[in-house]
Amino acid sequence: MNVNGIETTCLDRPHPAELPDAHDQWNFAARRETPTQRLDRNYAEILQEVRVAQTGVQLLLAFLLTVAFTPRFATLTEFERRVYVSAPILGAAATALLIAPAAFHRLVFQRRLKRELVLASSRFALFGLTLLMLSIGSALLLILSVTLGAVPAAWFTVGALGWFALWWFVVPMWSRIRNSRC
Repeated sequence: MNVNGIETTCLDRPHPAELPDAHDQWNFAARRETPTQRLDRNYAEILQEVRVAQTGVQLLLAFLLTVAFTPRFATLTEFERRVYVSAPILGAAATALLIAPAAFHRLVFQRRLKRELVLASSRFALFGLTLLMLSIGSALLLILSVTLGAVPAAWFTVGALGWFALWWFVVPMWSRIRNSRC
């Protein structure tokens, strides 16, 4: 493409997503951090968050995968079997999303798509945490159903899911809304 008599390629022009936004301007003023440095920091922070969740989902999934091979598995009710099936499926789906930032990074490496990588990784992490919460809830429902019965198990599981949702989603969103400036 010819711009002002100078031949350019797509690599010479900034992508619209690379133009500084309000967050970039604040970060530069407060931290002397360029937009690229901010994206690098944001991606590193997402990876740290995902590492914590990956450990939990991997342990949960390993536990769930062994349950079907225990002698007690044959005594599960139809309801408990369905709950069991949902737990590792949700855990596997959470695992996929929590590992997705690494795969995404590998496929867009050196393509100048860091902003897209950060946005996609953030979404992967959020949806992965949601699926992890549901997998934990399913595993809890299964264990409590076997030990206490279906009705008390359902009540305790709803309470536990509410507890997770409170701390993982409601409190952060409340803080975000309460402290929004615009």
